[in-house]
Amino acid sequence: MIYWYIFLAFFIPGILGYGGGPASIPLVEKEVVDRYGWMTTQEFGEVLALGNALPGPIATKMAGYIGYMEGGVLGSVIALFASVAPSLILMILLMVTLLKYKDSPKVKNITKLIRPVIAVLLGAMTLQFFMTSVDTSGSVQTVILIVISYWMLEIRKIHPAFVILLALAYGGISGFL
Repeated sequence: MIYWYIFLAFFIPGILGYGGGPASIPLVEKEVVDRYGWMTTQEFGEVLALGNALPGPIATKMAGYIGYMEGGVLGSVIALFASVAPSLILMILLMVTLLKYKDSPKVKNITKLIRPVIAVLLGAMTLQFFMTSVDTSGSVQTVILIVISYWMLEIRKIHPAFVILLALAYGGISGFL
């Protein structure tokens, strides 16, 4: 029965927590602390702090840890699945609907309208990253990284993952100097 409770403790916040992990944290706390009593508010706060310190989505990290503490490895797997199941189910339903109407002129027109919006959003994000890089690293290092990245991607045709790893290594090394 514990596995069913673990599933419910993370599935319900996944459905109701509009906005992803941070929006569902109070709902998870309500389930884990108040409803099932698996931990105290203090312990939940510590798990939350630990989850925030690690990379990746907060909801899945907390689900994995709390599920493991309550039900072992199987509890962890169930909690992880329950935390992503609402999004997974919705994506499958939306994909089925999209595939059903993919040849519709209305869907094609919507797609034509969405592409420029995505392009503008990506451009705005790029500009924001550029400004942040100039503020934190300086304009000279930012321009050097842009030029070298362009050269590696467009001229040398190096895979983007390797360019990103090299840029991360450069940032790590220059951060220590």
